[in-house]
Amino acid sequence: MKVRFLGTGTSQGVPIIAIDHPVGNSTDFRDHRLRTSALITWDDVTLLIDCGPDFRQQMLQASCKKIDAILFTHEHADHIAGLDEIRPLTLLHGPMPLYASSRVMTALQKRYEYIFTKENRYPGAPSVIENIIAPNKSFYIKNKKIEPIDILHGDLPILGFKLDDLVYITDAKQVEDIEIEKIKGCKVLIVNTLRIKEHPTHFNLEETLAFIDKVHPETAYLIHISQDLGFHKEVEKNLPKNVYLAYDQLEINI
Repeated sequence: MKVRFLGTGTSQGVPIIAIDHPVGNSTDFRDHRLRTSALITWDDVTLLIDCGPDFRQQMLQASCKKIDAILFTHEHADHIAGLDEIRPLTLLHGPMPLYASSRVMTALQKRYEYIFTKENRYPGAPSVIENIIAPNKSFYIKNKKIEPIDILHGDLPILGFKLDDLVYITDAKQVEDIEIEKIKGCKVLIVNTLRIKEHPTHFNLEETLAFIDKVHPETAYLIHISQDLGFHKEVEKNLPKNVYLAYDQLEINI
């Protein structure tokens, strides 16, 4: 299994429009971050987690020409605002399977009514297949078991995902012990870290490292990073030996 980090930034990306910040002005490419999203591949299957506003650019950078399904963690714009850009993929390969909780699917239907409508469809609209992720119930994509992990993003329930020994979590602020038991000892944990200062709806660095200690993965990669976390090179120097900052277009093998 392979993971390609399409984007590792927070909702505004790094740099932020109209904001003059040392990290945003960095010449280190690892400090420039598109909105968080990832490709997971195995055999001839390619799975996308979240489809944010940078999707088109990310797919061109990755030279990715086919996606077999899209998993959505939640309905915030930085995780769904690229859905219209799947048009060429659906024209080439047919309807795109979407996997989301019932609440998130309803939000997608509302935002992209022209995609989901069955009547008087615009001929250029992308076609999709809706798959509802049932609470606490695993499902399969191309014979790969996927286990949803319940996360709290502030007060908003969202989903992480476990695939074999990989766990992918973004936008977490709280994870209950019963969910932590599902993912303890995984080989690779991907988890959000917004900044140093505490935030009401996202892990800060201290909270992320405490969560990693509970899960005890072999390796952890940090995502959903803002410019306020600091320079990639400097932050990574102070992380535990098995914890790394992910960066855009990084690929890892599991």
